[in-house]
Amino acid sequence: MLYICIPAFNEAPTIGVLLWRIRRTLEEFAREYELLVYNDGSTDQTDEVLTSYSQVLPLSVLGGKERTGYARAVEALLRSAAQRTRYARRDAIVVLQADFTDLPEGLPELIRRFEGGADIVTTARTPNPLTPAPERRLRRLAPWLLKPFVSIEGVKDPCSTLRLYRVAVVRDSLKAAGSRALTDAEGWAANVDFLLETLPYARRVETVEIAPRYDIRSRTSRIRPLAAALDLYRHARRVRQRKDRPSAPTIAPA
Repeated sequence: MLYICIPAFNEAPTIGVLLWRIRRTLEEFAREYELLVYNDGSTDQTDEVLTSYSQVLPLSVLGGKERTGYARAVEALLRSAAQRTRYARRDAIVVLQADFTDLPEGLPELIRRFEGGADIVTTARTPNPLTPAPERRLRRLAPWLLKPFVSIEGVKDPCSTLRLYRVAVVRDSLKAAGSRALTDAEGWAANVDFLLETLPYARRVETVEIAPRYDIRSRTSRIRPLAAALDLYRHARRVRQRKDRPSAPTIAPA
C-alpha cells in the first residue's frame, strides 16, 4: 500500500487536479494506494472539492475547520498512515504539497527507489529560473544556517517537502517519541525534524533530484524568507542541544 499524504490549506484551485494526476501517475504500478489529505482549516472551497473527489477516489480527509499549521498537519498524516497499515515493512508513505510544486510525475522514481530497498527517499530541487524570489533567498540561506548545527551526510536538502518513508520507519519513530510530538517547529524547520526523527530507524536513504514547477501554481509563495531563516537558525541550535533524540546513522551518498 502507498499512502499519499497531502497537507492542504486553501488549495481549492489545485487540489482536485492534483489528486486526479496522482491517480493517473500511479496507474502504472500494481500497488494499491490511498490518498490522505489533511484539510488544515481551509476557508476557501477546499472542503467541497475534497468531498466531491472522495466519491470517486480512494481518498480520506483528515482535519477540519480548525487551523493547526503545516507541521501538525503532516504529523497527523504520518500517524494516520502508520495506524492504517497492515504491512509496515512493505508499505510506504509519500508526503507532497498540494500546490503543484511537488509534481505527481516525480512519484515513480521515489517508488522505484523504495522498491529497490530504500527506507527513506528524499528529494533535492534542481535550480529553476522560475523559483519565486522568497524561496530562492531562503534556499541560499538554509545550508549556511543548518551546517553548524545539523549535519546529515548524504542528504542534499533536509528541508525538502517531497519525501517517501517506509511505514515501519515512521512507526518506529512514533513509538520512540511516545507522547512527544515529532517536531515543535513549523515550515522548513519541521521538515528537518521529520527527517532527523526517522533517520535512526532507516538502514538506507537515497536522494532523488527533481525539477519543481512554479508556473502552474495558482497562488503566490507563502514563504517569508527573513522570518523563516531566523526560525530555521534558532531551531537548528535547539536541535543540537537535544538529548532525547536517538542518533542517526552515517548515510552514504546515493
